[in-house]
Amino acid sequence: MNLLTALRPGLPILIGAALMLSVSMGLRQSLGVFMPALTQDIGISVSEFTLAIAVQNLAWGFLQPFAGALAVRIGYRPLMMTGALLYILGMTLLCLAQGLLGVILGAGLAIGAAMACNGSAIAMAVASRPVSPALRSTVLGIVSAAGSLGALMAAPIGQLLSQDHGWRVGVGGFVIMAMVILPAAWYAGRVDALPLPPSPLDEKDNAPDMARFALKHPPFAVMTLAYFVCGMQLVFLTTHLPSYLDLCGMDPMLSAQALGMIGGFNVLGSLFFGWAGGRYNKLLLLGGIYVLRSFGLAWYFLSVPTPENTLVFAAIMGFLWLGVAPLVTGYIGETFGLRWQAMLGGIAFMSHQLGSFMGALGGGLVFDAMGSYNRAVQVGVAVGLLAGMVQMAFALRAELPPGQPRPA
Repeated sequence: MNLLTALRPGLPILIGAALMLSVSMGLRQSLGVFMPALTQDIGISVSEFTLAIAVQNLAWGFLQPFAGALAVRIGYRPLMMTGALLYILGMTLLCLAQGLLGVILGAGLAIGAAMACNGSAIAMAVASRPVSPALRSTVLGIVSAAGSLGALMAAPIGQLLSQDHGWRVGVGGFVIMAMVILPAAWYAGRVDALPLPPSPLDEKDNAPDMARFALKHPPFAVMTLAYFVCGMQLVFLTTHLPSYLDLCGMDPMLSAQALGMIGGFNVLGSLFFGWAGGRYNKLLLLGGIYVLRSFGLAWYFLSVPTPENTLVFAAIMGFLWLGVAPLVTGYIGETFGLRWQAMLGGIAFMSHQLGSFMGALGGGLVFDAMGSYNRAVQVGVAVGLLAGMVQMAFALRAELPPGQPRPA
């Protein structure tokens, strides 16, 4: 039996989840294309625009556990449809913004709340349900890879519309594209009709109790803390790599090429780690990703940047980028069952988003204080190596919670 045949009964759900994730991730990752024209037109600074994006990330992170818990109570379809409407509202508010308040309400709060309902934690939890445990990790890798494809389409479309007709028309195009999330969420919502596989932990009917139970499990707690370092390293790169290359006198197009290289290799990495997670220890693979990222950061920032080594570095980091998502989600489902998977994934993701906030803000503060990124890179490498090694150590002694049978 080939993969497509095995997945056929759940294909509408999987396609809906992948499309929902692709569009929602692609649009939010492409908002930066409007920043120069938008800030100049409505009279706000670049730092004020990035404040709205920081608000978006924090809103997404802090609301994610609550969205996951709500999915258990009301079902995934109502939650995801609400998120789709919030996404359309957020893009509309941004399109009509006349000042900072409109940008923060639209690009910040509304889209952040929408991502908690339509982002990776929910999409991956939905995709876990209609497939067998043997195929689950591979499918999660495929859905995670879809999250990278949206930006490859959204960014060029937004840039083209903005250049030819102005940034408001460009954001208006994003409003139309966001409407695709509605039918995608509807089809993904068919997952509510599927029965949950039995789990010894299904008796836990209280979200706070389940959260406390998981956080007392050392491997989960370590994985959640290490996820903070993941977010810190990645957002430091996406935020500050263009500035670093500019300081080094590189061609401005090189940063765009590097970010594109990250996106392309991210697809390959997500597919690979989804496949590998079905065959090897997921926590061990996570630790390996953090260690390899740290070595990559040390190698690149200790060498003289050139176009060639910059693109090689971007390819390496891209391959190690979102491969963490199928590993984290797969481990949670395997260890705690599927019922509370979205909520527990949200707890881990909240740690990731706090790290993202610190990566963006901390890198800027270090640069302002010292005039270079050297100390920020040193901290990023050191904590990345520490997190990776601790993660790998716990992977080797990880035990499942009491009463949970070890999968065959």
